[in-house]
Amino acid sequence: MVNNIDKLSELLTEVFLLEPEEFSLELKRADVETWDSLGIVAMAVGIKDEFGYHFTPEEATSIESVQDIITILTSKGITFDG
Repeated sequence: MVNNIDKLSELLTEVFLLEPEEFSLELKRADVETWDSLGIVAMAVGIKDEFGYHFTPEEATSIESVQDIITILTSKGITFDG
């Protein structure tokens, strides 16, 4: 069974055109060239499709790291255990 961290990893790897080994929970927007305005939109759509949560425009543009995504989704009741 795929857990939510794996789902998020797969999603962000696809959206930001990363190699799987480039993904980490410490990944930051500043480290990813494709984490631009189009990437943010693609990420937001993917999050909605995968987790059912729709980021507000303010949330989506304020995200600076994978940890920010996890924090927002966790606050909405989505768990990210191991």
